[in-house]
Amino acid sequence: MYINIHMLKPFASVFGNARGRRIVATEFLRLGLRIDGNGKIYVGNIEVSPAKVGRALNVDRRVVIETAKAIANDDRLLQVFYRLESRAFIGNAARELGFDTVEIRADPRKKGIVASVTRVLAENGIVIRQIISDDPDIFPDPVLTIIINGKLDAGVIKKLKELRFATQILIK
Repeated sequence: MYINIHMLKPFASVFGNARGRRIVATEFLRLGLRIDGNGKIYVGNIEVSPAKVGRALNVDRRVVIETAKAIANDDRLLQVFYRLESRAFIGNAARELGFDTVEIRADPRKKGIVASVTRVLAENGIVIRQIISDDPDIFPDPVLTIIINGKLDAGVIKKLKELRFATQILIK
């Protein structure tokens, strides 16, 4: 489980050396699982079973319950986790929906990546349906994913691949 040390700072005082709790809290954050003031776990408005979360993360359900309650009892963490939202990511189903997906790997510290890509797409009349950018502090290999309305032609693909900042551009 990867999470940048800077993202862990708010967790440190609550979870200390409790590896299992850090794993659970990290996954809550990564997946956008919301925690309410009673320590209940939600995806949107659907309550999630701590036992199933525990099985998925290979930790005891009690660790999941304890983690959610610790978050609920810490005002700072509750303000973060209460506001999380999960979103539909259609990137892996785009082809079946008739859309192309552009996946870009680049140094996330560089400026103008999204602007450069969207400029190429806009200049070529391409409509963007969804853009998802992985947070580099949460994901070890962050990807910028852009789902476009329809299919990309060879000329647009060539222009995208000419962008210098990208270490990899995949069209799916």
